Amino acid sequence: MKNLYLLFAAAILFALPVSAQTKGPDTLQLADPTIFAEAGQYYLFGTGNNRGFAPYQSSDLVNWHGPVGKGPNGLALQMGESFGTKGFWAPQIFKNNGKYYMAYTADEHIGIAESDNPLGPFTQKNIHSISGRGKQIDPFIFKDTDGKLYLYHVRLQNGNRIFVARLKDDMSDIDTTTSRECISAEKPWENEAKAPWPVSEGPTVVKHNGLYYMLYSCNDYRNINYSVGYATATSPMGPWTKQGDDAFISRKITGVNGTGHGDLFVDASGQLYYVLHTHASNAKVGRRKTAIIKVAFTNSKPAALVADKDSFYYLMLQGN
Repeated sequence: MKNLYLLFAAAILFALPVSAQTKGPDTLQLADPTIFAEAGQYYLFGTGNNRGFAPYQSSDLVNWHGPVGKGPNGLALQMGESFGTKGFWAPQIFKNNGKYYMAYTADEHIGIAESDNPLGPFTQKNIHSISGRGKQIDPFIFKDTDGKLYLYHVRLQNGNRIFVARLKDDMSDIDTTTSRECISAEKPWENEAKAPWPVSEGPTVVKHNGLYYMLYSCNDYRNINYSVGYATATSPMGPWTKQGDDAFISRKITGVNGTGHGDLFVDASGQLYYVLHTHASNAKVGRRKTAIIKVAFTNSKPAALVADKDSFYYLMLQGN
């Protein structure tokens, strides 16, 4: 009887959905990811919740838990407390003058919300999107060494095109008179399907040895060759010069389809990483999975950006 009972219990357990069983580590599934690092903690945000943004936390970039947002259901920003009703995409966390800001996409427009904590809750006193013509997505805030603020973003205009504009000092809006196009998909690797709507998106900007580097993704995100390239400029407003005739992070490096659209961050040891998403598998696009890869500047002048293919790995959510 005891053996029959054990067999019966095991049959019930394996008949339960995975969510009802004790789970081991599982791959995090956030697209368009960003990692904000502070005081030895890493906070992961991305696209993946239809009511806002639910972050995850780690102290070692290996063991992740969450969602850990300070709002309901672990959300750091929730619908109704800031701009947007749907399509919560591509967040970035930015700290300025002791405040935390989240720049993000919703309703195919850009909102900037603020908080006293990197885990939120992020809100807007006056709910609005930033100014600009047409649909705008994929924001990235950059603060130059002189203190000036810039908002890089994508404008849906004869394709996905990357623009920049000066961001007001109070971060409430952009100065639309400064808006300028930076990048569009023109090289063969950037539109390998020869699509009528070429895509360049997901900008991230960093300054190194006086030169500005913009990382960006090209090809439709559903394309197996969604990949990351970079361009350089001597000014945050450009003009930008694309580097190389191919992507520097792609499925040729990771071995996985749909590699792209992420953000740079530095770990506690000073190592530079790029967090990104990939397709769910080489046979299926969604839900997209979150990974990181080490990147570095070479010692050449000017420095080039290189990715360490052996360092690529997926981020895992620890089970119950």
